[in-house]
Amino acid sequence: MTTAMPSIACLGVIGRNNNPLHMSIFPSHDPSTNAFAPIRTPLQFSLLLSSTVDVFDLRAKQNAAAGVGLSGDVGLLHAVDDRLAAYGFETNTGVRMVCVVDMRGRRVDAAVTHSGSGGAPGAATVAAGSLSSSSSALSPPTFGGGVGAGRSLTAGLRDAELKPVFRAMQTAYVRLLQNPFFEPDEHAPLGGRGGRRITSKKFAEDMKRIGESWTPGVTNL
Repeated sequence: MTTAMPSIACLGVIGRNNNPLHMSIFPSHDPSTNAFAPIRTPLQFSLLLSSTVDVFDLRAKQNAAAGVGLSGDVGLLHAVDDRLAAYGFETNTGVRMVCVVDMRGRRVDAAVTHSGSGGAPGAATVAAGSLSSSSSALSPPTFGGGVGAGRSLTAGLRDAELKPVFRAMQTAYVRLLQNPFFEPDEHAPLGGRGGRRITSKKFAEDMKRIGESWTPGVTNL
């Protein structure tokens, strides 16, 4: 039995001046060709990330009215279509991190196995090429109600499913700030306009690792 489960389609970082700092795009599974390719073009993903700024600003106004400031909460920003959904996280310095999830981006080749079949209870085998080589098995995805409750794998994600992603992205960003050769003011000028993109190879590698390693149920990246 072949089915599909969520994967990360794009990771983006937006500066405090609403300027793009970084974007990483990841391939999704195309069942019609049985191949992996990005589900949108770089320009389309760039426009999608830009569209999340309005949602962030609206939530910032709501938080300000409630007197809570930048809450740092993870949450669904908006559903793009029946496959893509954008989730966001805002740091206390105003840097915004976005994770675009493809709800059917990863192919799963085996149905959930049962205990006694030679593998761990509830293990599932993921198609080659859809995960990094260090990940060949995973526990059943944990959605609200669970797969056993009759919910579809594409029914949606709880906000908590993306917390490990944003925690890892924030850790990578903090590590970047600790680099003595990194100039934060070049990427978010104090004047409040524009800024350079992040060009750090190590930061790009961290984003690639996060995007390729995440799957529903993972708690540490």
